[in-house]
Amino acid sequence: MNGAEEETEPATVQAEPAEDYGYETYDENNLADSMASNDDEPRETETIPDPEERPIMQAQVVLDRQGWGPGVIDGKMGMSTENALRGFQEANELEITGELDEETETALADWDSIPATRVVTIPASWGDARYYEIPEDPAEKVEMERLGYKSLDERLAERFHTTVEVLRELNPNGRPAGAGSPAGPSEGDADQPASADSSEGYFAAGQQVRVPNIGADRIEKGAIEDRDWQTTLASLGVGTEQPEVDRIVVSKAGKTLKAYQGEELVALFTVSSGSSEFPLPLGEWDIVGEAYNPPYQYDPDVLGKDNADDSVHTFPPGPNGPVGVVWIDLSKEHYGIHGTPDPETIGRAQSSGCVRLTNWDAARLAGMVSQSTQVIFES
Repeated sequence: MNGAEEETEPATVQAEPAEDYGYETYDENNLADSMASNDDEPRETETIPDPEERPIMQAQVVLDRQGWGPGVIDGKMGMSTENALRGFQEANELEITGELDEETETALADWDSIPATRVVTIPASWGDARYYEIPEDPAEKVEMERLGYKSLDERLAERFHTTVEVLRELNPNGRPAGAGSPAGPSEGDADQPASADSSEGYFAAGQQVRVPNIGADRIEKGAIEDRDWQTTLASLGVGTEQPEVDRIVVSKAGKTLKAYQGEELVALFTVSSGSSEFPLPLGEWDIVGEAYNPPYQYDPDVLGKDNADDSVHTFPPGPNGPVGVVWIDLSKEHYGIHGTPDPETIGRAQSSGCVRLTNWDAARLAGMVSQSTQVIFES
């Protein structure tokens, strides 16, 4: 969605299953998908070395793994990456510059062994998945089973916290950078993508692809009781090992959400929060609940919509729903913290008063907070 987020509280009806396709886990001890980073396991030497060093992407990958959300991982400096660096610098008692300066590079050197990218194979089950055209008309959205991913390409980008455009850059001619160009079709056609202009997308199940090397995606067996939410975490590359926080502070001016254990800053994410019409409600609030994969109640009156169709609609759940994959409900009526279908707009496009994060950061935050977590919104 572009511009102001059309958001209100999620509908109080039972959500549909998180995904309607197969779910291939790494092993019985790590329920992340088969493209998991598996950083705790002995790792074979990369069979297709990356021909580029990608220092900014490497820093983004490390920051993302540590809980300092750089937003979309694209190998470029930007507001979200600068915010992530400020969080890392504050937590490590460095000069807070928001820059990848010499002192910060030295502190990040502990993670130099983590490469910027890795090569994975898209699971075969992704080829059997259902993808969805999302209509603009609210009445048509109501008729859908799910506001799921529009394509395998979009799903792959969200899994690795990036964009389809970045994935294409990492995979010129549909092959991982560094793989070279084959003389003809390879054995089988799994790694031969459709044309970039094709409605079928650029990537395909069974294809080897180079992706940002995100980690912290281990899902511990038995840690999540809700099977649908477990599947969603796997689809977002988000693990279950998150710090428990007792306070979060949202800064409207800084466009950040900081999470604290006592006085220690342990995570920071860039957010969108409020607009001139729907300002962020400053003050202290409580968390009254969390809804995973929530349906969404579209109420034109609450959103201040002046259009002919003033009906209240209940949209089905899904990552392309207006509030994304999770709603963290606040004691301020109609306000919450949630995900988004448009991660590249975070920190730029305004919201309708709520606090909006990427789906992967919202899911990570949901694993950190509880009803005892204090919420502070400040100017």
